[in-house]
Amino acid sequence: MTTFFEGLFTKYPIKTRRALEILPGFMAWMLILSPFWGSIFIPTQLAYFILFFDVYWLYKSFSLVVTAAISSRRIRLAEQKDWNAKVQKLPHAKDMHHVLVILNYKESVEKLRKTLDALANQTFPTKQLHLVLAMEEREIEAKERGDTLIKEYKHTFGSIFASYHPDVLGEVKGKSSNEAYAGRVAYKKLFQEGKLDIKYATISSVDADSIFDSQFFACLSYKFLTDSKPYNKFWQSAVVFYNNIWEVPAPTRITSFFGNLYRMALLTQGDRLLTHATYSLSMQLIVDVDFWDVDVIPEDYRIFFKAFYKKKGDIWVEPIYLKTSMDAALSKGYINSLKNKYHQERRWSWGVSDNPLFIQWWLTVPGVPFYRKTMLMLNVLLDHILWPSYWFIVTIAANVMAIINPVYSRTSLGFSLPQLAGSILSIALAALLAMLFIDYKNRPTNKHLPFYRKILFPFEFLLMPIVGFFLSALPALISHTQLMFGKRLEYKVTDKV
Repeated sequence: MTTFFEGLFTKYPIKTRRALEILPGFMAWMLILSPFWGSIFIPTQLAYFILFFDVYWLYKSFSLVVTAAISSRRIRLAEQKDWNAKVQKLPHAKDMHHVLVILNYKESVEKLRKTLDALANQTFPTKQLHLVLAMEEREIEAKERGDTLIKEYKHTFGSIFASYHPDVLGEVKGKSSNEAYAGRVAYKKLFQEGKLDIKYATISSVDADSIFDSQFFACLSYKFLTDSKPYNKFWQSAVVFYNNIWEVPAPTRITSFFGNLYRMALLTQGDRLLTHATYSLSMQLIVDVDFWDVDVIPEDYRIFFKAFYKKKGDIWVEPIYLKTSMDAALSKGYINSLKNKYHQERRWSWGVSDNPLFIQWWLTVPGVPFYRKTMLMLNVLLDHILWPSYWFIVTIAANVMAIINPVYSRTSLGFSLPQLAGSILSIALAALLAMLFIDYKNRPTNKHLPFYRKILFPFEFLLMPIVGFFLSALPALISHTQLMFGKRLEYKVTDKV
């Protein structure tokens, strides 16, 4: 079967790629427009689908509460452990080294200092940390900024140096091509020409605003040295947007709130957990898969699936129950901040552009366990298809149906559909209250925040229908539609202020 599909993709490379690029957007649009065409042709089936979807959304809401609560408890327990004491008892603790590729483009020195200061405060010996300031050669101020930071921190870490990624014909400008270049520079400097042992080394993809827990690299070292197959693992912490959560506009705070809980919850969900934002893997693994790809914008899912199929399915993501805090999207001025968040969502949702390659690998790479590769593929496809469409089904589908087919709305099911859908979603408010409590327990204390801001925070969720459309469904829908028409997304860096 894999030979058949390999021949198909080889014979019709453009047609097969375009068909797979159209698929997610087509399915999303079919779901979005289902209240219009379904109300006329299959009203009863559509009514049951809307109710089923609302029940599914209710289940997902309470599932998020449960898994986020479990992760939250495990994070608190992990924070209480002395990971450095544990790792120093292990053989090869002193051989362990961590390479950090810190991606930055037009970041301020002040912003990067916060990240480097957090690394300087790691409980794990900082002389075993090696920092690569991954910069773009086209940025005029990059050399000066790199020199400034290297001079300030050269005695703090095992090594700190900068790489300057040149613009290369055929590469896509962005995070993935930059870190591929920086990763190769680090490999040559530290391992091929240097004295570090690749058997006891990790490499981390680090966003410029990543503030690691002070025990992160001690915990990562312990996980690496006690793992039976450390060269087949990625490690992912709970990425949360707490750095500036009270400085961003309320709509951004709402989306960040749900993002925080979702990413914490993923830590407990096995193969639902994939690499995202800031993550780590063994240096040996990144060399084996020939580093990150240079022809893409979203790199985190891509590098996991690239390794997964390269190693015939013997690749896993291991959770690290510690928080890595990052900046929520913020810019100068309220409107610019919302635009910044919108463009960030556009970039994230452009991950749908990887689906054609993932499907091709699923169909053509032999020797990969069928069940696991299929579940991974279905999870990714379902997430991408529902991202732009869920808002329409949950928010307006039941009411649109009554308008499009008023005759059916006089039937028993048609008449009660809006009330039933509303009742199901009202129950989800209980889940929101539980989420607020979990977030409160995990969010760092801000002593300078006025008390009234904390009291008013729950009322900001009255904006959820508007925020869900403009800062989630709409940017994802535009990304899907853009891919359907074969247009590419230009990388736009999220401002860090």
